[in-house]
Amino acid sequence: MGIFDRIREGLKKTRDAVAEQAAAVFLPGHKLTDEDYETLETALLRADVGPAAAERVLEGVRKRLGDRSAEKPAEAVRAEIEAVLNGTGGGAAAGAGPRPVGAAAPHVTLVVGVNGTGKTTTIAKLANRYKAAGDSVLLVACDTFRAAASDQLQIWADRAGVPIHRQTEGADPAAVAFDGAARAKSMGVKRVIFDTAGRLHVKANLMAELEKVRRVIDRAIPGAPHETLLVLDATTGQNGLAQAREFAKAIPVTGLVLTKLDGTAKGGVALAIAETLKLPIRWVGVGEGMEDLVPFDAKEFAAALVGD
Repeated sequence: MGIFDRIREGLKKTRDAVAEQAAAVFLPGHKLTDEDYETLETALLRADVGPAAAERVLEGVRKRLGDRSAEKPAEAVRAEIEAVLNGTGGGAAAGAGPRPVGAAAPHVTLVVGVNGTGKTTTIAKLANRYKAAGDSVLLVACDTFRAAASDQLQIWADRAGVPIHRQTEGADPAAVAFDGAARAKSMGVKRVIFDTAGRLHVKANLMAELEKVRRVIDRAIPGAPHETLLVLDATTGQNGLAQAREFAKAIPVTGLVLTKLDGTAKGGVALAIAETLKLPIRWVGVGEGMEDLVPFDAKEFAAALVGD
């Protein structure tokens, strides 16, 4: 199954929700009325696109369809969704896929998020992708508080076929991070991925601890982390926006991973994220398998969201 097919399958629930509400709007040759625009707005909000992004999409569609040479309604909606996701509609420039590894290896990725977002499985899927691309990878288990968290990451590391640096439960996460960075340098790996304890974004002390881990990594590998990925659960919809805002206040988040798209009709939250947070979406999770983390592509996402 190709990447587009995976995204399309993952967005099926969201696409069905939009189509159920706005099927008549997308009929070829149909000229949109004010009532149709209201229907389309309702469909977008139902998919958790969010008010700001929905308004921007509708404004763009009105402009496109006001042009005599404009495309069909569905094509106009797809184009405007893509524009928001790409940043040309005022949102974030959404980047796809892994960040390149420079000469100063190892390339460091710090992965953060609240509990239950799919952070650990995302790390394993990233490791699997990097290894398949020919990069050596080390995982560092900085979640030392959750019971058996390191054991869980160990299982996923074994599945991906990559080594893991871990210490005893209750160890200082910053110390684990420092030792893990030192090990990564001594091993000469190209990529090192740091797992962190899932934490509520409203807990200031936990967010401060996360910043400490980041500082320690930077001390061990100057300039690192080169990428800080925030993992958001798509099923939480607009609540993910609040999480992202607080994490971004605590540490410099460079990109987002949107997981569990296959289990929700709220996949439109990707537009709300792009429009509101100005943060790029790097990856989307569309299933439980190792291959079900795919690079985010705005054009493919828009096509999968609206349908043919």
